[in-house]
Amino acid sequence: MASPALASLFDARTIAGRWAADYCAQAPAGDVLCDSAGRAAWLAALEELAAAAGDSLGHARERAQRQADDIGLGHRMPGESEERRWPLSPVPLLIDSTEWQAIAAGIAERAELVEAVTADLYGPGRLVSDGAIPAALVTGSPLFLRPMVGVTPPGGHHLHFFAADLCRDADGRWRVLADHLRAPVGAGYALENRLAIARTLGGLQGRLNVRRHAPFFAAMRDGLAATCRRSEPRIGLLTPGRLNPSYAEQAHLARYLGFLLVEGADLAVRDDRLYVRTIAGLKRIDALCRRVDPRLLDPLAFDASSTIGVPGLIDAMAAGNVVVANAPGAGMLEAPAFSAFLPALAQRLNGAPLQLPNIATWWCGQPAERAHVLANLDQMVVAPAFGAVPLGLPGGGPVLGADLDADARQLLAEDMARRPQDYVGQEAVCLSTMPFAEGERLAPRPFTLRVFAARDADGRWAVLPGGFARLGGEPDTRATVMGEGSWSADVCVHGADPVPPVSLLPVAGAVELRRNPGTLPSRVADNLFWLGRYLERGEALLGATRVLLGHSISADTGAALADETVARLVALIADAGAAPAPAGRRRRELVEFARVAIDGAEGQWHNVRQINRLAAGIGAISRDRLSADMMRLLDAPHPSRGGLLDRAGSLQRRYAALAGLSAEHMARTDAWRFHDLGRRLERALAITRALRTFAGCEATSDDLSTLLDLADSQISYRQRYLTSFGRLPVLDLVALDPGNPRAIAFQVGAIAEHLARLPVLSDSGLAEPQQAVAAAVQAMVATATAASLDPATIGALEAKLMQLSDAIAARYFLQGAEPLRGSGLTLA
Repeated sequence: MASPALASLFDARTIAGRWAADYCAQAPAGDVLCDSAGRAAWLAALEELAAAAGDSLGHARERAQRQADDIGLGHRMPGESEERRWPLSPVPLLIDSTEWQAIAAGIAERAELVEAVTADLYGPGRLVSDGAIPAALVTGSPLFLRPMVGVTPPGGHHLHFFAADLCRDADGRWRVLADHLRAPVGAGYALENRLAIARTLGGLQGRLNVRRHAPFFAAMRDGLAATCRRSEPRIGLLTPGRLNPSYAEQAHLARYLGFLLVEGADLAVRDDRLYVRTIAGLKRIDALCRRVDPRLLDPLAFDASSTIGVPGLIDAMAAGNVVVANAPGAGMLEAPAFSAFLPALAQRLNGAPLQLPNIATWWCGQPAERAHVLANLDQMVVAPAFGAVPLGLPGGGPVLGADLDADARQLLAEDMARRPQDYVGQEAVCLSTMPFAEGERLAPRPFTLRVFAARDADGRWAVLPGGFARLGGEPDTRATVMGEGSWSADVCVHGADPVPPVSLLPVAGAVELRRNPGTLPSRVADNLFWLGRYLERGEALLGATRVLLGHSISADTGAALADETVARLVALIADAGAAPAPAGRRRRELVEFARVAIDGAEGQWHNVRQINRLAAGIGAISRDRLSADMMRLLDAPHPSRGGLLDRAGSLQRRYAALAGLSAEHMARTDAWRFHDLGRRLERALAITRALRTFAGCEATSDDLSTLLDLADSQISYRQRYLTSFGRLPVLDLVALDPGNPRAIAFQVGAIAEHLARLPVLSDSGLAEPQQAVAAAVQAMVATATAASLDPATIGALEAKLMQLSDAIAARYFLQGAEPLRGSGLTLA
């Protein structure tokens, strides 16, 4: 047994103290841990970290990252198609509630100032006519949207959401680095960071009285709803699509807030009202929280080449029928050039300086300011004034004047003389540092803080207590060098007062009970339908390949199947486009054929790897509808270890897990029905093709055994028939038996039931086209006998199933810009 003295060396408090002492020995001046009056709170956080991970910071970092992965955190860099893991530090940034009150008050004041200036610039224009703002700063900005002049947004507010990046200098003063107004990004990441850290450091919430995020998001949702004309509005989050860098955050935020995640193609304007195209027709949208660039929102009002916007959206907004948050054009003050004028505007409009000032900025569109920047270039950061990169900054972003060589200075001076309005000079800022788990030690890293505000139901600004921090990947504390940061961290606002538990879950009795899960957009139904088809298609192809591998290759004494049966099996796989037909049927040729069918290079063949990639792509754009477990299975890499049979077995277990999740964990909503429709239809088609290949009049026992394998019905057959294989019994089991869950009859019955339960567009009581086709297929199967299933009948059944697929798509899924697929229509 260890001595008490030895044990004390490894308790959480001792470990935390050692980490803090070693850290402060190397931290620079202004570090938030070492120079903080609230050092006791930091020691408590480190103690929680040590209690969770022991004396291993590397383990702590892995644990926090695992929690982030389990939640589904991810992001994509611009230009990349693959999503990256969200980099989360296990050490949160701690801010005392007293210090936070000053930050929150400054953010609310700044947001209201920006609102007032925006309303004037798109309204009476007094600030320009009085000379408080140069006209060139407005009309020369690419963020100024002239069609919005004179348009009063519904509810009277241009801004509903606001975000700002803050920095803390060595003296502990907070200042604004940048404002985010067009589509403030990151509130979802702040929420996800909090969820991950709460799971990693479970005792921190109660120990430090950390303020919760839920009240802010409730205020955010209620504030947007309060501006709508209906008492129970339908709100959408408009996304550019899955290739947007923050799509994962958008999906998570939409799911948390109960917003519909929609793309431009999902929406249509009719009679100056906005609707979403759903499986039940057009449904009214009352408000849009947008993440689409404002110039791409409406091709009729702004950029005519936009394919991701909604024609007529601005007319609907101007008519007061839809709230767009933030309003197009509100991002004009996001340009760094406006930061030069905000201090004077605050004094003019509020009669007092900003409580939370921005870093000193000089717009070079004014002669005196341009001369000042050039004269003090070594102490300046030179940046684009409006976001677009001018010729004098070939690197693409802000640069430290002191880092420019003679040629770069000459290029900058020449272009600044030609187009001075394209540049701003800003003071060079050094950032405070905070602890970061680097290997097995804490290392100081510079950080910035993104803070979020939203209007509540009364129109006042609510500020999220914390936001999220971004940490630099290197020790250099200059803000320009840090850029966007390499890691994120949760931000905990703590204090002495206990924090009551708050959730977005409503109080019992406050909300009317309902079992209708809500609106299902046509695009989402389409995606889930094809997700089901791809998963079933991949499983069927894998099953055929496993039969080939197991019976013709791996037997100890030659082929277990006759050569003719092997030839038919090869043809079935090759006709599916999974692999090129082999030159012969020797062992080596069949092994290579099977390898290509399972894991050949992507893009060449429609093999298992390619089908899984397509399914994962659909999963990526349906993450607001799928569980984290399902997303992990869809995103799992293609197996690479073991032999071909081992990899096939691994894939089969993955398909079985996905089928189990959809069968046992998805609520029986319309979304699940479309997913199951895709599975049932694809399975029925797979069985008809197997029947066409192996169930001819000349079918051998090997052919019939293979057919039972492909239909996963060997056990059912052997339990039912003690004799050898008979063609008619096999046909009856895999085609016509409604009690066999792998039979065509079972699939057709499930399809007809789904279509009977899905919405219809009219109240005539007559069958819609897809229902009529399903009834015809069901009649074909119900009236058939095993003896009547000749090749012509099987071919006709396959053609009818394909017709059914087309009918489902024509009725429920988007067909170009067509708003409806039916004559009946109820606008709701």
